[in-house]
Amino acid sequence: MTKCPVAIIGAGPYGLSIAAYLRARGIDFRIFGNTMSTWLTQMPKGMRLKSEGFASSLYDPASDFTLGEYCREQGLPYADLGLPVPINTFTSYGLEFQKKYVPDLENKLVTSLTRSSEGFEITLNNRETFTASKVVVAVGLTHFGYLPPDLSSLPAEVLSHSSMHSDLSRFKGRKVIVIGAGASALDLAALLYQSGAEVQLAARSKVIRFHDKAVCPRPLLQRVRRPLTGIGNGWKLMFYTHAPGVFQRMSEEYRLNVVKTTLGPAPGWFIKDEVVGKVPFHLGVKITRAQEKNSQIHFELESGDGTRKTLVADHCIAATGYKVDLSRLRFFDTQTRDAIRCVEHSPVLSSNFESSVQGIHFVGASSANSFGPLMRFAFGAKFTAKQLTRHLAESLKKHSMMSNPVKSQAASVMS
Repeated sequence: MTKCPVAIIGAGPYGLSIAAYLRARGIDFRIFGNTMSTWLTQMPKGMRLKSEGFASSLYDPASDFTLGEYCREQGLPYADLGLPVPINTFTSYGLEFQKKYVPDLENKLVTSLTRSSEGFEITLNNRETFTASKVVVAVGLTHFGYLPPDLSSLPAEVLSHSSMHSDLSRFKGRKVIVIGAGASALDLAALLYQSGAEVQLAARSKVIRFHDKAVCPRPLLQRVRRPLTGIGNGWKLMFYTHAPGVFQRMSEEYRLNVVKTTLGPAPGWFIKDEVVGKVPFHLGVKITRAQEKNSQIHFELESGDGTRKTLVADHCIAATGYKVDLSRLRFFDTQTRDAIRCVEHSPVLSSNFESSVQGIHFVGASSANSFGPLMRFAFGAKFTAKQLTRHLAESLKKHSMMSNPVKSQAASVMS
């Protein structure tokens, strides 16, 4: 059975950035997954990123290959602020980043991960088995699509999560209800309308809070009052983006509350003109009944004043977000997964992204409850890659010295 020091599970912005940092440090690793898979297969074609251009890069240690640099090389439109990034630009950039910095990516899936005397025994979908001393779980949101209880009992024929749709052309001429008030919901509503679907949107929120368009250059007073960050504007967001290590040391109650209440549903400014006056909104409503009849879905909605209405559609797309839940990661064996300490189904992590099972690290959205809302965005990959690579280098060096005491003693004498 072969061995490797580090195994990275996932090849999105976090996995690729960490791999680029490890490679630059000369740390041996293996990385598994399909490059930018979530973005290529689970996001609708035609979508644009809500993050500004400067906050939509992947990260190499020298920051030589940013999204802006890629767009300049390819002659593509780009601006740090105020110009939405098309998803096909972002994914093609991610693919090129992988070729340049992570050429040894293995397009295989991890099917099993268990603890062993050698660290962790990992099995791939081609039946290869090997051991790794350290594991980095960088699976992103792929596994964590959330369906609220009032929808989850509906059959798959009439209900799907927003993450299941890349090509919306199959909905042309069909009646579709989108549930939600965030970026995914409004993006889908706009794209469905453009695809020829008869689309409506329903949400608990009483208003849709579209982001404001970034102004460049920003007036001095605005910069002082609401400083710019990679996840939005404001002094609180400045703290969350510049001090995730400090955030991790705050009380658990404080951290969980911040992650729950910061940066709620808010579609991009550029979607507003594509939906307002074109897509009917049913806002401030709750679903009191949802059932399938004759291959259609029937919703009974109730507003705050008690008014009721019924909506009928051929399909419902739930843009109801994501909730990290380690039980959804099927490659963990039950014993290993149960040994990972969790709060609200999310792993509790050390300052080095390490879980309670020594050697297993979680990054991206899975680390948000520990390091803050920054980790829900690609912008958090830089801090993560730097911090985790430093820790892995020190940890592997220490492990090597303990495994080879004679060699280490000789090296110490020579120095």
